[in-house]
Amino acid sequence: MKPRTTARLYWTLTVLFCLMMLADGVAGLLLEKNGQEAMRQLGYPLYIMTITGVAKILGALALLQSKYRTLKEWAFAGFAIDFIGAAASVLFAGMGLVGSIPALVMLAVLFGLYFLWKRYLATARPARETGETMLFDSAPSFVI
Repeated sequence: MKPRTTARLYWTLTVLFCLMMLADGVAGLLLEKNGQEAMRQLGYPLYIMTITGVAKILGALALLQSKYRTLKEWAFAGFAIDFIGAAASVLFAGMGLVGSIPALVMLAVLFGLYFLWKRYLATARPARETGETMLFDSAPSFVI
């Protein structure tokens, strides 16, 4: 894959993923009705929605920034833990494997995004060292 294609694909998928996580985080903060029902089915207290809502919003913002790589790594790890925990919670609550598929799909998307990020960094690094300007060398202007 060409560096330009990698960069475009990475930023497009990152923005889409972060929009989903921001929406989910805001729904958690607002204690959305469907989320409350899901927490009751899983046996979790409702305040978990507030905690995970804040974490998802902060994680999405961390993925959109391109200055602090360690922060981005932690955001990827946090989302992975969230999706694995969601899938395991559904399984342990007796809702079956089918109920855990959305969390596992999001985990697969997250791993794909992480792989693209590493490829993006690998293709962007040589241009920075030689002083050349590369398209999408840093975050697009619409990204924080």
